[in-house]
Formats: sequence, structure tokens, C-alpha cells
Amino acid sequence: MSEVIALGQPTVGEAELAAIAEVFASGWLAGSGPTSRRFEERFAAAVGTRHALATSNCGSALHLALLTLGVKPGDEVIVGDYTFPATGHSVMWTGATPVFADVRPDIWTVDPAAVEAAVTARTVGIIAVDAFGQPADYDELRAIADKHGLFLVEDAACSAGATYKGRPAGSLADVATFSFHGRKGITAGEGGAYVTDRDDLAAHARKLHTYGVEGALTRAELSHLPIPTFTELGYNYRLSDVAAAIMIAQLDRLPDLLATKRAVAARYGELLKDHELITAPYEAPDREHPWQSYVVTLDARVDRGAVALELRQRGVQCTFGTYASHVQPLYGQTDPCPVSADLFARHLAIPMHANLTEAQVETVAATLTDVVDTLATRR
Repeated sequence: MSEVIALGQPTVGEAELAAIAEVFASGWLAGSGPTSRRFEERFAAAVGTRHALATSNCGSALHLALLTLGVKPGDEVIVGDYTFPATGHSVMWTGATPVFADVRPDIWTVDPAAVEAAVTARTVGIIAVDAFGQPADYDELRAIADKHGLFLVEDAACSAGATYKGRPAGSLADVATFSFHGRKGITAGEGGAYVTDRDDLAAHARKLHTYGVEGALTRAELSHLPIPTFTELGYNYRLSDVAAAIMIAQLDRLPDLLATKRAVAARYGELLKDHELITAPYEAPDREHPWQSYVVTLDARVDRGAVALELRQRGVQCTFGTYASHVQPLYGQTDPCPVSADLFARHLAIPMHANLTEAQVETVAATLTDVVDTLATRR
């Protein structure tokens, strides 16, 4: 095996190194410093919101979203089922209960009809998940939220650069949260962001993410010596200025990264479109997919585990899609989400990142089709 084609790979280089060097020279490496502030301003502008807050990861941003929206023990929050469990975990961190709603079979985001059916007297809000970056049905979800007096959160962990009906991901709900994990479209290795148009929520989130007090940069700008008073339990959810510098460089790269991955997705679609046992992912016509991942659906007759093992042996990295949350024992949910459960069993993520060459894309597609055909013949 001469080459391993990576499942995901960040695009980083001299621009990020120069940004880090600038932060080192400034002497302010900790979180919530001047570089974090610059990144927050840039990111808010990019996603079309008034406020952005850099966080340690998307999970912390989700936790802040629910805290600032007033979620408390005894509440229920409806969550799109097909998602990494950080979404459900964030609800449990507040003492509330996640109630998982099934997803659409085509774009894998939460089904508005399932959300409507899940509303109870204890429901306080909805978290929609942009599956692998493609936005959910926010107009329909907003109508449901307004009808029942609920908040709406966009889990945009994978969605940087995506759009819904011409509006950028991040601007589609009361609060949105992003991830800058190493496999995301733009990355500092780890990190996240909380974004909103509401001044009150942004101010509260900024306080909670720094132990419940104003940050050091804000205090340093005052004309007197401030002695913080702790009146509310807060957390250390800050992103370091070193990581924020990387994110500024990554934002500069974002248009090119998106264009490259769209080309990769289009080429995969061409190469896989006629295969009987492999279904390529669908992009809704009123959305722009950022292609954080490229996830195919294998026919139910195909042994996904055997396909994955053979692909890896041939140098093509792969993994399952994401989780059907309702089947995870932690949550104790008994109501079925059959669409999500089916996707959980049949999805396979193949290499998707902006560093893939055309030859690698063709190799991945050819290897995948050959493996599936070979294993199907053996059955």
C-alpha cells in the first residue's frame, strides 16, 4: 500500500504560522484577548450576526446557548436525532431532558413534522442540527417555535460557509454554535463559537464563559482597578488567542476551501451516480452545502463493516456517518426514530477535504465501487 488517502485533513500552512507568530510577539496568548476579539468581529460578519463569542469547542457553545436561553432541570428540549452526542449532552448538562426527533431521509436534518409531534407542556426549545453542514428547515422550524413559544438553536458545528435560502448558516436561529475541530471546514484543531443577534444573550454568554465575570481585556480597558465579584456560576469556555489567530487565517481561506470541496463533491457525484448499491448525498436546491463530510448510503444488502475494513486495507480511510442518538443507552429514550436508525446503520463517510487531488478522488470512488461490487458478489 503506497498511499493512504486521509478521511479528513486540515488546510494549514504559512499563513497560520505567521498568525501564531504575531500572537507570540504580542505577549497575550490566553483566551478572550485582542486576537480573540478580532476573530469574533470577523466571524460575526461572516455568518451575518451581531455577536460572536469564541469558545473552547462547540459543546461548550451549546451549553452556553442553553444556559443563556434559561433551560433548567425539568425542561425538555427537542433535538434532531442524527447527530454527534454533544448535542444531547449539552441538554443534559443543564439538568434538562433531550427528546430526540426523527430526521428527513434525504438531507438527514430534523423532520419538522417529528418536531411538532414531540412538543409537550415541558418543551422549552428546539435544537436543529445541520447534518454534515447542510442546514435544516429553518423556516418551518421557526414557525413551530413561534407557535409554541419555544426557542430555536442551530447546531452549526459543521456548517461554516453553508447557506439556507441565501442566508448564511449561523443567522438562522436565536443562537447558533460552530465547531473548529480538526475535521471541520475551518479549524484551529479545537475550538468553537456562539453567535446571536441578541445583545442580552451575547452579554450573558460572555460573562458565563469566563467564570461568571468580565474578561481581563474588558477590565484592562477601564479607568480604575476593577475587583470582580462572582454572583453567578460560570465556566472556563474561552478559546486561546493562539487558536483565534489560526481561525482568522482560516476565515481568509474559507471561500477557496468551499470552492474546492464543492468541486470534490461534484466529482464524487459523477463517479458514483450510476451505482446500484451506493447512493450519493443529496444537496437541497435552496441550500449551499459546505461538504464538511461526504457520506454515502450503502444498500441494506451491503455489509458496511466489511466494506470499511477492505477500504482501509486498500489505503482509503473511512468511518460511519454519525450517531442515531436515541439508541445510545445514556439517554434512555424508548421512542423510535426509524429514519435516523437506518442512516446510522448504512452511512459511510469517505475522504473529503480541500487537499484531495483529482486522482485521489477518482481512486477513492473506484476503490469504493470495486469493494462494494466484490463483496456483493460474494453474498
